[in-house]
Amino acid sequence: MTASRLDFHLDARASHSRARAATFRTLHNEVKTPLFMPVGTQATVKAQLTQSLEDAGSQVLLANTYHLLLRPGAEVFRRTGGIHGFMSWERSVLTDSGGFQIFSLPHSRSMSEEGAIFQSYLDGQTILLSPELSIETQKAIGSDIMMVLDQCIPSTAPESVAKEALGITHRWAARSLAARGDSLQSMFGIVQGALFPALRKESASALTEMEFDGFAIGGLAVGEGKEAREEICEFTAALLPEDRPRYLMGVGTPLDILEAVHRGVDMFDCIIPTQVAQRGGAFTSRGFLQLRRGIYKFSQEPLDPACRCPTCKRYSRAYLHHLTKTKETLGWQLLGQHNIYFYHQLMREIRESILEDRFLALYEAKRAFLQEDDLDNPVLHPKAKRAKSPPLSLGSYEVHTAREGFASIRHVTSGEIMHSRTPPMDEARALYVEQAHLAERLRWAPETPGEEAEPLVIWDVGLGAAANAMAAIQCYEAESKLGPVRPMRIVSFENDLDSLELAFLNSDKFLYLRHGAPSGILKRGEWQSREFPGLSWRLIKGSFLETMERVEERPEVIFYDMFSSKTCGDQWTLGLFERLYRECGDRGTELFTYTCSTASRVAMLGAGFCVARGRNAGEKTETTIAFTPAASRRGFAGRHEILGADWFAKWKRSAAKVPADLSPEAQSELEARILSHIQFRALSGHGAPL
Repeated sequence: MTASRLDFHLDARASHSRARAATFRTLHNEVKTPLFMPVGTQATVKAQLTQSLEDAGSQVLLANTYHLLLRPGAEVFRRTGGIHGFMSWERSVLTDSGGFQIFSLPHSRSMSEEGAIFQSYLDGQTILLSPELSIETQKAIGSDIMMVLDQCIPSTAPESVAKEALGITHRWAARSLAARGDSLQSMFGIVQGALFPALRKESASALTEMEFDGFAIGGLAVGEGKEAREEICEFTAALLPEDRPRYLMGVGTPLDILEAVHRGVDMFDCIIPTQVAQRGGAFTSRGFLQLRRGIYKFSQEPLDPACRCPTCKRYSRAYLHHLTKTKETLGWQLLGQHNIYFYHQLMREIRESILEDRFLALYEAKRAFLQEDDLDNPVLHPKAKRAKSPPLSLGSYEVHTAREGFASIRHVTSGEIMHSRTPPMDEARALYVEQAHLAERLRWAPETPGEEAEPLVIWDVGLGAAANAMAAIQCYEAESKLGPVRPMRIVSFENDLDSLELAFLNSDKFLYLRHGAPSGILKRGEWQSREFPGLSWRLIKGSFLETMERVEERPEVIFYDMFSSKTCGDQWTLGLFERLYRECGDRGTELFTYTCSTASRVAMLGAGFCVARGRNAGEKTETTIAFTPAASRRGFAGRHEILGADWFAKWKRSAAKVPADLSPEAQSELEARILSHIQFRALSGHGAPL
């Protein structure tokens, strides 16, 4: 390889660790590693002045090519001389390529060899983001380090999907490098390959043959758990050249960064410091503090007695608690200033320890408090015990391997298989997350400073092996990295956890469970994300029919994924859906389920729901979407294909229009309800259609 544009020098390596300290020079300043880069998505780190960032020790800021392409646009940077003068920042800028943001737009983008076609969220304009356009935009922005355009996929994707994306990523990397031309800006390649070591090795081998100035480890922190992330991070870092910077994209918490430094990584970025600050969170030398808690109402202590940042020097915990509770923007600004200072101070201490060859001692000491929650209210995170050879059956369930090679869970007694024709996460995303437009529902922009969004509540009925809940969690984590989102609360209903326990024990076959959330559900029946404070999940154990009324939070979205009526007959009755309809009340609730049976649709219609056709799934040509009339006033329900004249005519001709187990009077009443249903009024001559 030719010499790097960054003039990279390795200063020291730690004993008994892969940790290293280095120095390199960009077009604007000398950079010392390991380093953390605050995220300035739209040419601003949220709620922070560039002067504050300089004072805290920021060496490099990260900006987002996708967002800056849309607004203010490349031409603004060309006319104003680039991002540095535009945002009054004299040090380095790294621009990502836009690949991750495109990955996070499942409803409004398509991928091809040419690039990613997406619709602007500003004006609906269709844009083809090709490697060439991405690099031209980054050249106009004038960043010191540009990233190649890559195809980002969930880290838990099947191997066949990961391999296909790898080929595109490598071809786009070559095109990105060619598009740079004679620009003096540096460029990093991005190693992909999901959680498959062989693909990671293939990717690193292909990219290190190209003349990149550094290399990023991509495709992590997008669905996998901590253990899997650290394992793949260490494996990939060892494949990369010693004389180039190594950048782990989108990671993470202070503990995540410490662990990755130990495994040989030099550079990091994440929105966590400012994101958790917005919700009252602070990283301190005593652990993570949540300033919303009433225990701080009268506390005159500084936020962190060991910290010398401006926030800790001047303001008490009582005042910061007050700002957080009153949702004053100043609270976000002060806590964000402290968190960024804390991150940079941690990086300085890590670098110094490497130079003095005492990193391992610092690593052990820091781990002791970086993994702690608020020490005034510690939360324990017990690790699930794993057998050396996990069982392939538990209770009434067994692990089933499909002809296509993916694993799912089979109910032995009934023979029913969860996700029999499609990998669990593929089906969960397609039928539940994407049909519910979950990413769109989560995106939220406050109209006034300090405004707080209403939580998005999901009822996950039939937890099973947790694919639907985990798909929703992955969606939330991806959206949170792009901008403000609503809090999301998942409530799962399940009377038998053996299916989840079995899948969890076999997480080598169910990669999506390599995440902290399933462990929390199995151990405590609840989980609260530390990285994303607005995200929580809890379990209601028992029959859904008997427990739904115990839950105070009414759902906006319902994932209804119970076993079929042959196995769980009482969960598909008119009576159940009537009770569910009452629980939804006047709320605009939408329900998504895999079934397309006439009996189930009749029960939903009879209960008062409107019913539409859903996507096909496996051998089913269509599935079912039900929603309350109140939901028809929301934008999402209006996109569904409502059951119309063809279904109505077929139903009227049927010899079994209503359940046979109802009394004659109840059958007549139910038939009359459907004939006069708002959805079919025009067809029955009863008035205007829905």
